[in-house]
Amino acid sequence: MNLTISPIIMGLERGFSKEVYLDSLKIIPFMWIIVILSVRLIAGPIVGKLMPKFVGQTDGFNARVLLNTVLNVTVLSLWLSIIGTWVGTKQISLEPFENFLHIWPRNFGIALWIELLIAQPIARFAMKKLHARQASKAESVNS
Repeated sequence: MNLTISPIIMGLERGFSKEVYLDSLKIIPFMWIIVILSVRLIAGPIVGKLMPKFVGQTDGFNARVLLNTVLNVTVLSLWLSIIGTWVGTKQISLEPFENFLHIWPRNFGIALWIELLIAQPIARFAMKKLHARQASKAESVNS
């Protein structure tokens, strides 16, 4: 997800060019670490507390996955709209706060659609294959 979102957002900020794309590739390793830490330390705990408030006993797996995705993208896009600007510009400034109402909805939309249309289907496919492989190993051991 980070490989697509960062270049798109930087392209929208600075214009789409080879130089902007190459600059975004230089930032991605730092953003990847920030995203992983943000998921574990910020989004995970917040979403973990919010999910029970919105999910009912009769809600299905797909509804839970969709809500989890929307909540995670919301929390991360709020946080990363600020931190990402600082990393991208290589300075801490008030710029992300001054432009927050402009940049956050755009960043949220980009992240949500990439998550829903690209990242989640790939992750579900990979998990399906992994579980199928584990089931076939278990089946061959039990036979």
